[in-house]
Amino acid sequence: MCTSITLKHGDTYFGRNLDLEYHFGERVVITPRNHTFTFRKNPAVYKEHLAMIGMATVAGDYPLYAEAANEKGVYVAGLYFPGNAWYTDEIKEDKDNITPFELIPWLLSYSTCLDDVRKLLNRINLINIPFSDKMPLAGLHWHIADKEASIVLESTKDGIKIYDDPVGVLTNNPPFDFQLNNLRQYMNLTPHQPENSFAKELPLTTFGVGMGAIGLPGDNSPASRFVKAAFGRNNAVFEDGEEGSVSEFFHILDSVVSVRGTVITAEGKYDITTYSSCINGDKGIYYYKTYENSRVNAVDMHREDLDSEGLKIYELDTRQDIKFAN
Repeated sequence: MCTSITLKHGDTYFGRNLDLEYHFGERVVITPRNHTFTFRKNPAVYKEHLAMIGMATVAGDYPLYAEAANEKGVYVAGLYFPGNAWYTDEIKEDKDNITPFELIPWLLSYSTCLDDVRKLLNRINLINIPFSDKMPLAGLHWHIADKEASIVLESTKDGIKIYDDPVGVLTNNPPFDFQLNNLRQYMNLTPHQPENSFAKELPLTTFGVGMGAIGLPGDNSPASRFVKAAFGRNNAVFEDGEEGSVSEFFHILDSVVSVRGTVITAEGKYDITTYSSCINGDKGIYYYKTYENSRVNAVDMHREDLDSEGLKIYELDTRQDIKFAN
């Protein structure tokens, strides 16, 4: 389970909760402009490209990004889409044959905006090739955004589908068109106090704040998280300044976190929000906090030499950081 959101408040912010029952060796990773990318079934070799930053596991000097943004403010996040995601075994000579684990660097290497992304996606053929025998492909769909808008990419047996995402949110199953239609069930919700429309002749009044949003889902299912994140994202009021924006962004994500013990998988494991991230797409700063450490940590890509070749890898600070006042 995962939740991704994008929004604009002065600068543009992207980020997600990654909900999982295990750690995958995640680290904050900066890929500089001269780190070489090769692709399994595509002859292109990218020796020079845009720099990018995100959360990844590194295997064989290859950053397997869960989500990342490049220096031009284009963002891509992969979210679980089990049972619906489908990749082809057919190699097509007239297409760009890209595996799912290559998709994020392939899109971010040269895309400066969503128009660039759309042109690339018109040529894509998502192929069923895992990174290795020990690292099988995950069934994913992708949240993609720039500083102006966001889209959703889904690859199913019906083909490649690209949806405009005016909500700025993505979770997991069902497919994205269902998620948009499902919002219509909640169009009566409001952050304001409700008026009595039950029966005008009855003297009904509210007995607490927040009653305008009665009916807002609170469970951890993907459809419910989509509604709740969309309500928070589209009604949140942001304070001025970077710290206020980042803080509010994390509060939205906090509303849909998975708490240990509240979601148990079929295998009996605890699904938790292993980390939450917020990327300032204008400044190239990656903020994160982990399940174990609620302090916000940050990595600024522009403090590194982005014209270098080697990956810059930052271990996560997972120790709880408590400040005593006395």
